[in-house]
Amino acid sequence: MRNVLIIGAGRSASSLIRYLLSKSNEENLHLTVADLSLDLAKAKTQNHPNATPLALNIFETDERRNAIENASIVISMLPAHLHIEIAKDCIEFKKHLVTASYISDAMQALDTDAKQNNLIFMNEIGLDPGIDHMSAMKVIDEIRAKGGKMLLFESFCGGLVAPESDNNLWNYKFTWAPRNVVLAGQGGAAKFIQEGTYKYIPYSALFRRTEFLEVEGYGKFEAYSNRDSLKYRSIYGLDDILTLYRGTIRRVGYSRAWNMFVQLGMTDDSYVIEGSENMSYRQFINSFLPYHPTDSVEIKTRLILKIDQDDIMWDKLLELDLFNPNKKVNLPNATPAQILEKILTDSWALEPDDKDMIVMYHKFGYELNGEKKQIDSKMVCIGEDQTYTAMAKTVGLPVAIATLLILNGKITTPGVQLPIKKEVYDPILKELEEYGVIFNEQKVPYFGYNPDLF
Repeated sequence: MRNVLIIGAGRSASSLIRYLLSKSNEENLHLTVADLSLDLAKAKTQNHPNATPLALNIFETDERRNAIENASIVISMLPAHLHIEIAKDCIEFKKHLVTASYISDAMQALDTDAKQNNLIFMNEIGLDPGIDHMSAMKVIDEIRAKGGKMLLFESFCGGLVAPESDNNLWNYKFTWAPRNVVLAGQGGAAKFIQEGTYKYIPYSALFRRTEFLEVEGYGKFEAYSNRDSLKYRSIYGLDDILTLYRGTIRRVGYSRAWNMFVQLGMTDDSYVIEGSENMSYRQFINSFLPYHPTDSVEIKTRLILKIDQDDIMWDKLLELDLFNPNKKVNLPNATPAQILEKILTDSWALEPDDKDMIVMYHKFGYELNGEKKQIDSKMVCIGEDQTYTAMAKTVGLPVAIATLLILNGKITTPGVQLPIKKEVYDPILKELEEYGVIFNEQKVPYFGYNPDLF
């Protein structure tokens, strides 16, 4: 049997493992699911006859190399910074590699070695990055095939809570790594292009510059800018495009509320709060407020954030129990961002019966035969439960499908790559439709950003 080694059995691996096990008999596959936690690997393999759970510490060199040497292909579902030693072993033992992570400089440096050994190192084949690349390139390539010239490309994605589980004032729960949510947008100004002009949004203003989106059947959403919208400009072949913008989707009102934390300084991860272990939630928020001999913490918060008495922003803060003097942080030497993450996790954790939702939205503006046109492409995916979430499905299924296509010789281009070639995106997008990951494309009037010109 062909041995597929999956390293990392975390939340994103559930749908990946289920898919490959469902194909294991017809495709002659045996899965080795390796994780630091043997119990987690056992839970994901569920005593399937074509799967072996394996306790693996990737920092134990002999263990890691032995597992890779015995594999037909390797899937790494570890955090991005842990891929590189696995990738080097894959070069040595001549094994293809599939990951859902962004291509790091260290990974890109292996491109020549991968090509010389005729190895496929497929990266960025999850949701975002992944499905965003494939669904975008499919439409861009179709426009170019007709002779069209791209004028505008906007791409938005968000991991949200499904409507039936949306029961808090923030219209949000953690469906993925909470830390990434708390730190979103930090590390430099957001950068994009509008009508041929470079635009920048500093972090301090990021959550007050949003774009609204309408998705049929699901209502209105908003999106704030990703930090670098231009990362894929050349990769997509869009060097001459007038407008290029990538953003993160939330429900309307989230960004305005989140901006309160930004303005107070509660998302800062650069310093430690003294005495954080014994601090109450109330003391935490008060640490960002000026001293006043008579005003309460609540009054000071209202004044500094300019929250009127009938403003729902106040109710959103109350819902998080931020002013509770009895709830303790219980985190030693914690940064403001770490404490905020702890507070939000108390309120935003998915309940056992909750479902998550992925929303992706692309806008393609182009000129064809002297006429400006636009296509909007939208995808909504709802999770099944806590294990087989929409996030796990949209991250794991493209990884699994790509793995089979590589094993079966349907993807053949060697080297370190992302899924922007037709040989990759065409079969994967078609198969994803069978699992409910479907993009609905609509022709809409081209608006652009200079309506007075038309």
